[in-house]
Order: sequence, then C-alpha cells, then structure tokens
Amino acid sequence: MSRREKIEAMLVDEPGDTFLRYSLAMELEKEGANDASLAKFNELTRDEPPYVPAFFMAAQQLAKLDRVNEARAYLRDGIEAARTQGNAHAAGEMSEFLSSLGAAGE
Repeated sequence: MSRREKIEAMLVDEPGDTFLRYSLAMELEKEGANDASLAKFNELTRDEPPYVPAFFMAAQQLAKLDRVNEARAYLRDGIEAARTQGNAHAAGEMSEFLSSLGAAGE
C-alpha cells in the first residue's frame, strides 16, 4: 500500500482531519497529480478558519508549473489569512516568496 493509499484509508475514518487532507495534497503533488493536489489545497484554504500552510504550498506548486499569477493570488490571500490568525511568521514567509516572484506582468 502506497503512502497516498494509507492516507486515503485514514481519511475514510477522519474525513475532516486537516493534517491528513494536507498530507494527501502533498502526496498527490509528489506523484505529479498537480490538478488533484491543487484542488485539495484549495479545499483547505476554504476551511473555516483557512489552513494557512495550504496557501503557501499551493503557491509554490503553481510557481513550479509557471502559473505565477495564480501563485501570487494564493500568496496574497494566504498573507491575509495568516495575519488574521496572528501568524506573522507564515505571513512573512509568504511575503518573501511573493516578492521573489516579481511584479505582475514581468
């Protein structure tokens, strides 16, 4: 049984487990299933409260796929979510990554 399959099996018992859902998104990315991975990250960003690391990981994946404008959007939303949750460290990391991507249209 693969790591992804193990995570999926655990999610049957704990479908709302944030860490398991995040782990599944990470495994899907490792397998090259980018659309499925990004969909899982997107779900996590829509939770209440949003899961802040999902914004950063989605943005990094999008940047690797040369979908930089989408990555910037995730980072802006993630920075706002991190600040709302009082997570200055995550907001700072995402701000640095956003800066590294350059201005829109470059």
